[in-house]
Amino acid sequence: MKKLKYLFLIAQAIFAGTVSAQLYKPSPGIETKVNALLAKMTLDEKIGQLTLYTTDWGSTGPTIREGYKNDIRSGACGNLFNSHTVGFVRDLQKVAVEETRLKIPLLFGYDVIHGYKTIFPIPLGEAASWDLEAIELSARVAALEASAAGLNWTFAPMVDIGRDPRWGRVMEGAGEDTWLGCRIAEARVRGIQGKKIGSTDAMLACVKHYAAYGAATAGRDYNTVDMSERFFREYYLPPYKAAIEAGAATVMTSFNDYDGVPVSGNKYLLTNILRNEWGFKGFVVTDYTTINEMVLHGVVANEKEAGELALNAGVDMDMQGAVFQRFTKQSVKEGKVMRQQIDEAVRRILRLKFELGLFDDPYKFCDENREKATLLSPANRQAAREVSRKSIVLLKNDKNVLPLQRNQRIALIGPLVDNQSELIGNWNGAGNANDCVSLAAGLKGLNIIQAKGCEFEGSDKSGFEAAIAAARSADVVVVAVGEKAMMSGEAASRTDITLPGVQEELILELCKTGKPVVVVLMNGRPLAIPNIAANATAILETWWLGTEAGNAIADVLLGDYNPAGKLPMTFPRSVGQVPIYYNEKSTGRPFDPNSKWTSKYIDEANAPLYPFGFGLSYTTFSYGTPVAKPSYLPGDEKSGTLANPKYPVKVSVDVTNTGKVAGEEVVQLYVRDLVGSVTRPVKELKGFQKVMLQPGETKNLTFTLNEEAFRFYRRNMTFGTEPGEYDIMIGGNSQDVKTVRVRLEK
Repeated sequence: MKKLKYLFLIAQAIFAGTVSAQLYKPSPGIETKVNALLAKMTLDEKIGQLTLYTTDWGSTGPTIREGYKNDIRSGACGNLFNSHTVGFVRDLQKVAVEETRLKIPLLFGYDVIHGYKTIFPIPLGEAASWDLEAIELSARVAALEASAAGLNWTFAPMVDIGRDPRWGRVMEGAGEDTWLGCRIAEARVRGIQGKKIGSTDAMLACVKHYAAYGAATAGRDYNTVDMSERFFREYYLPPYKAAIEAGAATVMTSFNDYDGVPVSGNKYLLTNILRNEWGFKGFVVTDYTTINEMVLHGVVANEKEAGELALNAGVDMDMQGAVFQRFTKQSVKEGKVMRQQIDEAVRRILRLKFELGLFDDPYKFCDENREKATLLSPANRQAAREVSRKSIVLLKNDKNVLPLQRNQRIALIGPLVDNQSELIGNWNGAGNANDCVSLAAGLKGLNIIQAKGCEFEGSDKSGFEAAIAAARSADVVVVAVGEKAMMSGEAASRTDITLPGVQEELILELCKTGKPVVVVLMNGRPLAIPNIAANATAILETWWLGTEAGNAIADVLLGDYNPAGKLPMTFPRSVGQVPIYYNEKSTGRPFDPNSKWTSKYIDEANAPLYPFGFGLSYTTFSYGTPVAKPSYLPGDEKSGTLANPKYPVKVSVDVTNTGKVAGEEVVQLYVRDLVGSVTRPVKELKGFQKVMLQPGETKNLTFTLNEEAFRFYRRNMTFGTEPGEYDIMIGGNSQDVKTVRVRLEK
């Protein structure tokens, strides 16, 4: 019944609630309204529309920063963030539309990253589901709740490619792969923006952080970025474009520089690519004070020059820095910024306020009854539970210790057993830890003996003795360990990506008891856990799952749900391998175990601990040999080499459930260009299908590869295909694949 209820919910929320992806274009008639209003505005009022401030939301409730209400009244502040709940939003909107000269409504934004009140898995965890409908549902529920709380704009999705697990913000993205990142970016935009801009159950999406923020040098947040344009366009740029082509209405600039110019002042990125190449019609907002920070980057002498650089580059809205408000009027007088540039930026913002319907009804997102009925509704919690268990990855399961048996005596150990506050993760919106289901609560009713064992951090081992005693008295040990929520996220880079404190030592001591030890990891990034991988009996990667964490983990531990998650990021053996990712390029001296003079470490293997796309199940799957169509070369039927086919290429494969229980498998397809005009990766993800198979069942899956699957930036930087041979690989992860070779025409 729960599954049927969920399927009904997903059909109702997604298929009836969204439309096909399309670039945002202003609605007919909007421009006339915008121009009429613009003609009435003073320069000060125009600059006010380019200004975004935050409120002071504290533990005691919402407040407005001193002086900001006067800024609203004077028209000097046209937008606010961290202003949510219907009552607070209504009060502030009332000032804007009843106490100002032109009655221009405020736009209200908030970081709704993985849920507003009902908290879903962190985005990296959701990416591990490889389930685009589930990811879209998560974004849809978040938008339903946030819009019911008075909000109409979210600073999501984050689509930055993350190849370095030291960078704390990998938790907010979709992982290391460009193709998967594009598909997830599209799904999140569809979920956030719903049927159309202006629907009361949807919000404006904001694609961030444009661009290449995930490539911060040494994985240190806010650090500089340095890469070739080819590398940038091939791997880091496409997810932003995919999100914009899916209809995202706004874009946020990143903290980093690109090609020596900070992004908030980078005309090449903000005008040449974003607007001229891609045709983006929405507005661009900076991240928090990034205009001010250009002074510290060293490309301008002062904040006035920074504001001029930003406006002339294509920034429309200044988040929190107050640079536009303080200096732009003088810059216009001096001719450093043209009035036409100001007018165009204001147009972009006003268009979306009209699109949202705020001029017709400034309080359309301020319905107390809807707010009360929507937040943390049973349907939303059920959706969170379903998405959460889809996000869990089974990394190891020796001797089929999982699923647990309900009659077993279970030792439940670790600092995350009874925890609620960490389970909702970083960037947890308006979530309340008290609403979160702990792991202990999820396993309530079973034969449990608990012991904490240790804290997250520090060297205190005084709890080891009780934990070991509990383990010895049990049939099986479940140990819940990981990071604190604030150990990942913004400004949370780590040089040591092992388990903090003495948690690993606790696990190894528990393993010495001889009892089966199931490790439940809760974290925001890939961890280096080779000793745990070697000694634990089973390992579940559960990320930070949110409100329904305990129930979802219990569903998997007890076999009520068969895990099907796959890693969206590579897990290294050691931080010394970082950055490590599956789609690397071959060198002129590729690894050869029999030769010293090849690319390798002398103290560690090249291979990761767990590769991209890896994840086990409570059943097993076998793959047949892929078959490519339309035709074979004479005598090549066995090798499967195609005779110069035209696009599309169709590749099929048999997948069989060879185990004893039903399960889902994420069947992944990779492509390798064997000879290119420039070096190409050893493999690139170009498709996947998630298939449910009953025990003994075989399904034949077909993948259709259009010409775009084989395009890349060629030696002359044109984007297209080249004739030649390609390996097409299909398997359950990026390492274990079977291959068919095709020869393609141009």
